[in-house]
Amino acid sequence: MERQEFVASLVAGGCAGMCVDLTLFPLDTIKTRLQSQQGFYKAGGFRGIYAGVPSAAVGSFPNAAAFFVTYEGTKSLLSAGGALAAPHMAPVTHMLAASLGEVVACLIRVPTEVIKQRAQASPSSTTHNILLGTLRREGVRGLYRGFGSTVLRETLWSRRQGHTLYSWQAAVCGAFAGAIAAFVTTPLDVAKTRIMLAKAGSTTARGNIPTVLYDVWKSRGLTGLFAGTMPRMAFISVGGFIFLGAYEKFRRTLL
Repeated sequence: MERQEFVASLVAGGCAGMCVDLTLFPLDTIKTRLQSQQGFYKAGGFRGIYAGVPSAAVGSFPNAAAFFVTYEGTKSLLSAGGALAAPHMAPVTHMLAASLGEVVACLIRVPTEVIKQRAQASPSSTTHNILLGTLRREGVRGLYRGFGSTVLRETLWSRRQGHTLYSWQAAVCGAFAGAIAAFVTTPLDVAKTRIMLAKAGSTTARGNIPTVLYDVWKSRGLTGLFAGTMPRMAFISVGGFIFLGAYEKFRRTLL
């Protein structure tokens, strides 16, 4: 990837991601509280709807930028030569690039997500106090609670783009793909939320995804596995529209 393309991907991805995260943050808070073990109203209900927003603001730009820089770099590398350079292999190239991009982005996303979700489920505590408390009780390892479930959730959402798109086309594709992906991966998102919010040392905190999902199924059934589906679908579909549309627009402007 040329230097100009690298900078364009970095800035465009970061700006688009920050715009989505901050604009749609209330929907994310509602989703987290619906999925929490303590229940929506005990987790804060509609109070303090912007609790945890500092964590989202700090992590948003580097998280989005990391994904798109890795995505664009991997795509360019795989398309440069070899079997994956063939036109009919383009979907595979894009899927592999997106998956690697999500893994790299999760190195930034998971710590900010842990602090953000704990603040959302405990609106009376500040982001700073939750960060210090997590480090004191669990160390840096605590910031990566739920890393496996987050990576699994994100890599199941493959982004395919077989040709150059205009901004409005990218936005529409992002909205429809986002809504479908949001619904399908909601159980994994529930597991991630439960693992991140679980008390240190508990069975849930160990991060065994099948066990967590089984516990949710036993206690709340199918409704529990798909808790927060509507705000999650709204967040990701509208967010996909804003994110991919803004990304394409920013990148084309910079290039």
